[in-house]
Amino acid sequence: MGIHDGHRQRMKERFIESGLKSYNDHNALEMLLFYALPRKDTNELSHILLKRFGSLQAVLEADYEDLKAVDGVGENAAVLLRLIPEISRRYMERISEPKSGFNNISQIGKFFVSKFLYETDELSYAMFLDNAGSIISCKQISKGIVNATELSIRMLVEMAVKYKAAAVVISHNHPNGLPLPSAEDEQCTYTVKSALNLVGINLIDHIIVGNGRFCSLKTKGLM
Repeated sequence: MGIHDGHRQRMKERFIESGLKSYNDHNALEMLLFYALPRKDTNELSHILLKRFGSLQAVLEADYEDLKAVDGVGENAAVLLRLIPEISRRYMERISEPKSGFNNISQIGKFFVSKFLYETDELSYAMFLDNAGSIISCKQISKGIVNATELSIRMLVEMAVKYKAAAVVISHNHPNGLPLPSAEDEQCTYTVKSALNLVGINLIDHIIVGNGRFCSLKTKGLM
């Protein structure tokens, strides 16, 4: 038995009994690192990571290369830490997608809040829906500031036709701010809506996500 085995076993038993609520961020990170660094003192390393990046959230949002550059982390731990937000996002997407199709804007907004979980870049997505409101596909369509000049309208329309979509929802995030629509967002919405109308496909909404919340341009009367 290694020097850390008894401590690790006690932490695992504590988690099994009471879950993560009895752990502070340092303990949670320490335990997570058990599974990538079986022979290292992950207590000390978790302190180093939290000090370096500032918070548990920042550690999980850090780039792979930045994580790997921390002495003692290495490839396995860096991959594990990057995997956590990706798995979390996929899990939240799955549970926020209704089995019988979307019935209202609130459901769609919650789906996109999950879609942008942990994202630090500004991205835009298009959700293609059938007549029942079920997702045919949800694709990233751009990266960077979203406006009518940067968004490939032609590509979006071609994808909607390819998927035989009855309706489309577009969405983008404000990673460092509130989900408040700008004049560019409104213009983008108008341009996309007009282009889709030409092929008989309805633009249901433009959802903006920021700070864990969403704004519907349709609800705001901006489309």
